[in-house]
Amino acid sequence: MAFEKIVSLTDCDFSYAISPKIKKYTLRDNTFFQTKVGNYELTRLLEWVPNSGDGFSLKIVINKDLTGFKLNITDKSGLRLVNIFKSEDNKILQDKFYFLMDSLVERDIFEKIAK
Repeated sequence: MAFEKIVSLTDCDFSYAISPKIKKYTLRDNTFFQTKVGNYELTRLLEWVPNSGDGFSLKIVINKDLTGFKLNITDKSGLRLVNIFKSEDNKILQDKFYFLMDSLVERDIFEKIAK
């Protein structure tokens, strides 16, 4: 999957784009870590029950130039993409996803675009 300027997850109410105000130190302040090739990565577990270890993995990777990113929600193994927006059964996971993304929007990492 290539780095993109705007990412839109299937059935998600919003698309997300890299903010022009993004800074490397802001990424580090928000628990992104730098990979060996220089990209910035954030991984979070979206869980129904906090600290249960049972849920889906959210992974955000921003390229080292801060011009593109990848955003995926996968099963715990990281091999299969999962659509948490398809069913209302995942309402808790959707709320946690939107909360995390809203916090990154507030910190000028992303911009939120309504569909």
